[in-house]
Amino acid sequence: MMASAIRIHEIGGPEVLTLEEITLGAPGPGEVKLRHTAIGLNFIDTYFRSGLYKAPNGLPFIPGNEAAGVVTEIGEGVAGLKPGDRVAYGSALGAYCSERIMSAAPLVRLPDSIADETAAAMMLKGMTARYLLRQTYKVAAGDTLLVHAAAGGVGQILCQWAAHLGATVIGTVGSAAKAEIAKACGAAYVINYSEEDFVARVREITEGALCDVVYDGVGQATYPASLDCIKPRGLFASFGNASGAIKDFSLLALSQKGSLYATRPTLVTHIATREDLLANADDLFEVVGSGVVKIPVNQRYRLADAAEAHRDLESRRTTGSTVLIP
Repeated sequence: MMASAIRIHEIGGPEVLTLEEITLGAPGPGEVKLRHTAIGLNFIDTYFRSGLYKAPNGLPFIPGNEAAGVVTEIGEGVAGLKPGDRVAYGSALGAYCSERIMSAAPLVRLPDSIADETAAAMMLKGMTARYLLRQTYKVAAGDTLLVHAAAGGVGQILCQWAAHLGATVIGTVGSAAKAEIAKACGAAYVINYSEEDFVARVREITEGALCDVVYDGVGQATYPASLDCIKPRGLFASFGNASGAIKDFSLLALSQKGSLYATRPTLVTHIATREDLLANADDLFEVVGSGVVKIPVNQRYRLADAAEAHRDLESRRTTGSTVLIP
């Protein structure tokens, strides 16, 4: 059986994303065959494409980590899933394809309240937001947070969810239009870092008290200034590299700036067990299904146009979430 897929034969820019036909067999033990209905676009996809992150099995490989779809066939030993089930996943390389055979382990069944496009747009980003807010730093009412790229996919979820938890959210954005998006998502204050010094503005907003935690998915462009926004013994949570990986990170700076804590968490270690995966996904389904967190799918591209989608993502021409349609 043939399926369409984007494959990468050499690392590089968006031009290395090549649409090809692939042959699928039958699922083996513990595997399912899945027909994708929507595929999520994430910055981590560009990291694998550029070589910043290494594909586990080398070249060539199919990028993408997040999608929703329908189970069409199950292999021996698969429990809890059957053909026809709507499912989604947020951390399984190989998503840029119309169909795939994959391990059943990363899959979660979708409740009726979650549409396929919504699921494909939120699994990786939403589960990332959940561990950041509930595990990396357990946000409580009265906390003050700084969320970089507040109009991005993860940023919008962080702002909505943190505001629901009673935190004061300060968001940074790169344009006036994105500032309006961040405000609509619950950011009490929004800083346009293309026009303002975000450190000075954070000090002004907090009257010098600074933030309990900084959630930074931007990377090099906001370091080390992010550290100057954190109160003594506060936390720097660097979870992404949209502007490039942080270079020359200084442990000594953490002591100089107030005995700060710093972490570089990843989703995969927070959903490594089935129990952790389901706990994370269930929390995400609850806040999205209840309307507390809305997942705006603001861009849609054909799978064949994945290169264009990558260019727009890296040029910051996207807001919220983006999906590829097989």
